[in-house]
Amino acid sequence: MVRALRALPLAAALAVGGCGGDDEPARPAPRAQGPATVVWAVGDAATAQLPGRRLANMIVRSRFDRLLYLGDVYENGTLGEFRRWYEPLYGSVADRTAPVLGNHEYANRRRGYVPYWRSKLGRAPRPWYAIRLGGWEVLALNTEAPHDARSTQVRWLRARLRAAKGTCRLALTHRPRFSAGKHGDQVDVAPLWNALRGRAVAVLSGHDHNLQRLRRSEDGLVQFVSGAGGRGLYELDPEDPRLAFAGDERFGALRLELREGRARFAFVADDGEVLDRGELRCRP
Repeated sequence: MVRALRALPLAAALAVGGCGGDDEPARPAPRAQGPATVVWAVGDAATAQLPGRRLANMIVRSRFDRLLYLGDVYENGTLGEFRRWYEPLYGSVADRTAPVLGNHEYANRRRGYVPYWRSKLGRAPRPWYAIRLGGWEVLALNTEAPHDARSTQVRWLRARLRAAKGTCRLALTHRPRFSAGKHGDQVDVAPLWNALRGRAVAVLSGHDHNLQRLRRSEDGLVQFVSGAGGRGLYELDPEDPRLAFAGDERFGALRLELREGRARFAFVADDGEVLDRGELRCRP
């Protein structure tokens, strides 16, 4: 099932104006200030399966600034699997990658995830961190490490956000707080989600092997699921009223163009067709 806009080739679709954001009337977009920062977000991709290789080829050959890898190198995230499955797909752009830990590699993180990324980045990856991209702050969070309300991670997140201005933030998590897919809502992720209220506009996740954009929640956040990176596909509940877009028949990834105050997004299939597109706005 794919519930989407009429599919367009990537270049043509991205030349079309945004849809004004979820459940908002279309408004003139701010005048662009220089080139956008182009970002891809995808998870659940690192296997030997052909769709993952095809999608990775499309992403790696495109013009972009940063890859956000949303977790999971199969089956167990060992260093050998990183070298066999992840390296041929995205190893060539590792120096432009911001990774988060998935449930498949967490148990072996000290023998897989950590040494692999240390070899690529020149330092051990932090369990959670923040970076700046295109006028936005990107918060890479960890749904596998402790994340209850009193955890070190949530206390770090709250302290960082207390001192922050505006809402121009995206959060990355492996497991989504909300999903209409096989794994469903991840209730335990609520402390991370709740901390982002009023300080961010979207959360990008993997874990469910499909493409989803949920309607903006009462908290002001939009949940994206971009877990159709190549490791099979999971069915969605097409009747879930929270869905603004749902795709469970195509492999693909989320592409974003970041500028100060706004972000254009598109779900792009592995053959380059745009399945869904729109725009997020934030308060700098």
